[in-house]
Amino acid sequence: MVQHHVVIPRNQMCFSSLEDTFLPGNLIHFVNAFAEALSLQALGFTIHTIKAEVGPSFDSKWFLKIYLYR
Repeated sequence: MVQHHVVIPRNQMCFSSLEDTFLPGNLIHFVNAFAEALSLQALGFTIHTIKAEVGPSFDSKWFLKIYLYR
């Protein structure tokens, strides 16, 4: 006799955005707004682009946000 697999109820999945996980007063919102307001080129940073065949590069502001938040 074949045993049945226990079926996981699919109505438990809940999708939300990453921003919904942080409370409004969290420091991450300030870091995000601060980094978005900066012009990295005006501050002297050189933005390098990767060749198209390698794949898309990350936005340089993401690295700044991670650096500031940690």
